[in-house]
Amino acid sequence: MIKVLELEIDQKIPDFEIMNSNKKLITTKDDIIGKNTVIYFYPKDFTPGCTTEATEFTTNYDKFKNNDIQIFGISKDDIKSHKKFSEKMKIPYELLSDVDKQVSKKFDVWGGKKFMGKKYEGILRTTFLIDKKGVVFKIFKNVKPKNHANEVLNAFESILKTK
Repeated sequence: MIKVLELEIDQKIPDFEIMNSNKKLITTKDDIIGKNTVIYFYPKDFTPGCTTEATEFTTNYDKFKNNDIQIFGISKDDIKSHKKFSEKMKIPYELLSDVDKQVSKKFDVWGGKKFMGKKYEGILRTTFLIDKKGVVFKIFKNVKPKNHANEVLNAFESILKTK
């Protein structure tokens, strides 16, 4: 059974604290509020879909940066895994380690999944676009990694034009 996301558009994101791959604490108050932000949740470092998604955000990183948009990728992998993944893939943005699944649960992206007939719990690949006030203005659910970064950039650019 796939869980339905409860965090909705026009809602403020939940407060959270989470470590990045350099063991720096990232918080909603200090690192998200006041900045246009992409937070994408992905299942696992070094897997095909997650590698595709990370590569596309990396390829488009300068476009995001030029539009004053920061990117955070979150999975349940530990800091060591994120560091290896980041170095191998030359990822210029922050990967955040949610080993205890607390942030994934706050964003309601931890839930039941199914693969080849097997049911298990995991991260539901989801992306949140957040404005400078910390309010969600777009949610991408059941993300397909290919071309997702362009999709996110286009959504951000269209909303920024109206503000």
